[in-house]
Formats: sequence, C-alpha cells, structure tokens
Amino acid sequence: MRDVAIIGAGITKFGERWESGLRELMAEAGLMALQDANVESKEIEMVYGGTMAPGRFIGQEHVAALLADQLGFRNVPAVRIENACASGGSALRQGYIAVASGIHNIVVVGGVEKMTDVNASEATTALGGAGDQEWELSQGITFPGLYALMARRHMIEYGTTEEQMASVAVKNHENAYRNKYAQFHKMLKLDEVMRSKRVADPLKVLDCSPISDGAAAVILAPLDIAKKYNDTPIHIVGSGQASDSLSLAERDSLTELKATQIAGKRAFEQAKLRPSDINVAEVHDCFTIAEILAMEDLGFYEKGKAAKAIADGETKLNSKLSVNTSGGLKGCGHPVGATGVKQAVELTWQLRGEAKDRQVNGAEVGLAHNVGGSGATSVVHIFKRSN
Repeated sequence: MRDVAIIGAGITKFGERWESGLRELMAEAGLMALQDANVESKEIEMVYGGTMAPGRFIGQEHVAALLADQLGFRNVPAVRIENACASGGSALRQGYIAVASGIHNIVVVGGVEKMTDVNASEATTALGGAGDQEWELSQGITFPGLYALMARRHMIEYGTTEEQMASVAVKNHENAYRNKYAQFHKMLKLDEVMRSKRVADPLKVLDCSPISDGAAAVILAPLDIAKKYNDTPIHIVGSGQASDSLSLAERDSLTELKATQIAGKRAFEQAKLRPSDINVAEVHDCFTIAEILAMEDLGFYEKGKAAKAIADGETKLNSKLSVNTSGGLKGCGHPVGATGVKQAVELTWQLRGEAKDRQVNGAEVGLAHNVGGSGATSVVHIFKRSN
C-alpha cells in the first residue's frame, strides 16, 4: 500500500442555505479544494461523493454523476457513498483505499446534504431511515429517543448528569463562535442548555445537532508526490471502519458503541499511535451524549470518566485535548453526508496551522470520528502533519 495525503480542502458555510441548491454547494466546496490543491481538472481520476438521502430531501438520485458533471469531471468515474451520517467518512475511506492501492493517483472526496427544503416531519422520516425501519422507526422511536436511551443508561451506570452533557454543547458552541463556516455563532451558557425544551428526556433541544445544508471536499494524492501540489500535505496515517447491529435493541450495551471501539483500534494500530498521541479530535456529537460516548470508546477516557472530564474543561480549545474545534455537529451544523468530510477539512487546517482563532497550539496529530445511525457504522481516520 502507498501512503496517502490530503493536498486540498474546501468547505461551504453550514446552515440554512436557501440561496443554494445541492449542486451549487458541492461546486463551492469542490472548487475551493481544487484551488487549494493546485490541481487541474484533467488530473482528477476518481470522485467519491458522500450523501445520505438526497432522494428524500430534494428528490434527486444519481448524485455522483451530477456532482462530477458540476465540478467539470464529465468523463471521470464517480460513485455515491451512502452510509447514513457516516457517508462522508466512508467516502473518505474509499478514496483513501483507491489511492493507497495504486488504482488512482488524484481523487476527489466530497460530502453534501441539502436538508432544509423539507419540513421537520419529512426530515425526521428521512433521518429515521438510518436506524432499523421495521423495529425502531415504525414503532415510533426517533434518533433523539434512541440517544436518550443511551444517555439515561449512562446516567444510571456512571452517574453522568444532565449538566455534564450540557457542558458539551457549551464548549462546542464556543468553538463554533470562532468558525466562520459554522451554522451557529452564538455562545451558550450552561443554564440556557438546561432550560431549553425537552425533546426526549433527558435530552433537550440544545443537546441536539441541527438540520443543516452544506458541503465539504478534500483532494487526495500519494504522499510521495503530494508536495508537488501543496507545501503542507496532511498524511493519513490510520484508517479504520466497523459495523454493529442496526437496531439498538440488539446491542450488548447501551453505553458503548462497539463499532467505534473496533474502528478506533484499527486506525490506532495502523498509525502505530495511542490516544495520548492525539492533539486535536473531531468526534461525532450528533447529541451531547454521543461526544461523551465517543471519548470513552476511542480510548481517551475510561468508561464513565469522560463526562466529568469534559465538564472540567479538559477538552476545551488548547486544553489537555482539543475536541471539536470546528464546533462539532452541535455548533458547526450537521448536513449529514458532509460531516465526515468536514471533519477532515478542519483537521487539515489545524495540522497546517491555518485554523486562525481556533488554532490548537503545536497540533501535529489529529483524529476524525464519524458515526452512522445510532452507532451501526463508525469510521475513524488519523492524520499527521507531513514534515
């Protein structure tokens, strides 16, 4: 296998993008990434596009060909990757495999979702397809309900409090405030989160990530030629993916995501690194409890210890470990197909030293963690600055 690097990164502003359609969002992010990489269109050999439910959200299928056409790659092979909210991370992994294998040299990986063109009920139905349609959605459970079950069980087993979960939202909104591409630019106070309307007890509105539009893209190349395009290529040193049961009821535990544990272990083993080597991490915080679970399942904290550590400030910007510097899904937004690629864009900027007001001092190694559904899919990538 060849070493693989990110040589270009691009992103749109996340949020309610009424002025732009799906194709415009992807073109905006893709062109930014191409310019960043100093790559010409004729050099692109493959396109992978992560998107979850464009058929539900905007009535558009066959998205890969549309995106390739919109980006000016009409004769380039293109494939859509659908893996629920892990579609972006899964697309990145497929692009990584394509370059590492030697089949392709220059690959575009994009992620996009246009979610705000439907009402809340239709969006909930579309997102519900990421769970077990027969045994969960049709029985009335929603994703806030599924994660509320995990949160309640975590509270029972480990003493986790609602205030500790709320501290995740406070931290991530503070980071989003510094990110011009983020959906929200309003800092939160703990009591604001605690007073917000309950959605599925113990989760409240401000424990939940929003409905968002947006796109992100990265350009991949073999590491040995990466500096031909960019002076600061970001080496992908580890990549892991794993699956678990689609239904929450079939899991061994409600307080751990086995797919995250396995994907993380595989990525760390490939990278020959440990959790203590990570300087900055983007983890999947679709709900505040999800960040707590991720920090434990990835090995940053023992089970039951992450909630207190986050509340104590150990994962704030330039603390022990800087987590979700982009604002995460909670503050930056969650256009589901774009999220996994956005994480890679944020870490590329962090490891280059280009994250401006939210820059992690001396960042050398970063980790991205992207989850599909209630944990049935998990993708973990580890990145290192190439000297």
